[in-house]
Amino acid sequence: MTRTRSRVALAAVVYAVLLAQVLLYPGIDTLVAALGAGTALNASMWFLAAEFGAFVVFAVPWGLASDAAGKRVPFVAAGALLGAIGYVLLAVVPAATGSFGVALLLRIFQGAATVGAFSLSMTMLMDLEGSHGRNMGATGIAIGLGTATGAPLGGLLYELGPLVPLYAASAVFLAIAVCVPFVVDRAPDGERRSPFDGLRRTPTLALPYAFGFVDRLTAGFFSLVGTLYFRTVFDLSPGATGLTLALFFAPFALLQYPFGVVSDRIGRTIPIVAGSACYGVAVILVGAVSSLRAAQAGMVLVGVLGALMAPATLALVTDLAARTERGVAMAGFNIAGSLGFLAGILVGGFAADAYGYGTAFLLVGGLELALAAVTLPAFVRLDPGGERPEGA
Repeated sequence: MTRTRSRVALAAVVYAVLLAQVLLYPGIDTLVAALGAGTALNASMWFLAAEFGAFVVFAVPWGLASDAAGKRVPFVAAGALLGAIGYVLLAVVPAATGSFGVALLLRIFQGAATVGAFSLSMTMLMDLEGSHGRNMGATGIAIGLGTATGAPLGGLLYELGPLVPLYAASAVFLAIAVCVPFVVDRAPDGERRSPFDGLRRTPTLALPYAFGFVDRLTAGFFSLVGTLYFRTVFDLSPGATGLTLALFFAPFALLQYPFGVVSDRIGRTIPIVAGSACYGVAVILVGAVSSLRAAQAGMVLVGVLGALMAPATLALVTDLAARTERGVAMAGFNIAGSLGFLAGILVGGFAADAYGYGTAFLLVGGLELALAAVTLPAFVRLDPGGERPEGA
C-alpha cells in the first residue's frame, strides 16, 4: 500500500471513530433518560465524563503496548472490536436494568476500548514518512468530517429512538475492526516508555500538550453545554441541534488539510498562538449573542479558527517527538486532550448550572485567550515551523 493510500485509509479509521462517538451528542439528554437517569444536565455531564476519564487512564497502556510490540494494527483492531461490544452493552444492559450506574460503568469500558482505536490510528498517521503537516492535516480532516457528519446523522437517528445511535456506533466500530487489518503497519521498532519520560527528555512537548488540553476543553464544553444551550435557549430538536453543531464541524473538517500545509510553510507559531487567541474570542461571541442566526454564524467562525490551530498542534507533536517514541508521545497528547475534554464537560457543566450559559462561554473562551498570551514567549524562543528531520 502506497503512502497516500495508507494516509487515506488511516484517516478513514479516525473518521469512523469520531463519527461513532459524536452520534450520541445531539440528543444526549434523551439518551441518558432512556438509560435510567433522572436529570438532564448532571447525568449528561457524568455520562460524557465517564468516557473521557477512561481515555485519560487507558491511553498510556495502549501506547506503551504498541510501542513495545512494534505494531499498531492489532491494537487498533482490538480496541475497535471491544468498542463495538461496549456500545451494544450500553444499548442493552442499562435499558433492561433501569440502572444509570450500570450505564456509567459500561461507558468507562467502552471509553477504555475506544481510546485504543483512536489514539493508535492517529499514531499510525504519525508513522508515515513525509510532511508532518499533511499527515496531521489528514488527521484533522478525518476528525472534523467525523464530527461534522456524526452530529446531524446522530440527530436523525435520535428521531428513530433514543438507543438507535448506540447500535449505529457499534456497527461503525465493528467495521473498523474488520477493515483495519488490511492497512500496512509501519510502526518502528520501539521500547516501553512512558509519555512522562518523553516530557522529561523533551520539555517542549508541554506546548502542544497544553494547547491540546485547552482546545479539547472547548470541544468537551460544546459537546455538553453547547448542545444543551442550543436545545434549551433556542428550543432546537436533536436533529436541528445536530445541524447547528455541524456548522462548526464542517469548516473544521474541510479546512484542516490546507491549513496543515500552510503550517509546514509558515511554521507552527502563527496558526497555534494567533489562531487560539481568535478562537477564544469566537467562543465567547457564540454565548454572547441573542439570536440563533448570530450564534450559528459564530459556530462557523469557531470551526474555521479551530481548523487553523488543530493540524499545526498535532504536527508540532510529530516535530518534537523521536520517531521511536511517537506512540507514547501521541498517547501523552491524547491524555492532555482527554483531560481537557473532561474538564470542559465538568467545568462547563458546573459553570452553566451555577452562573448561566453566558458566563460559561466567557470562562472557556477566556482560557484560550490566556493560554495564547502566556505561551507566546515560549513559542518565540522555540520558533517551531517548517518540516523537521525524522526523529527531530
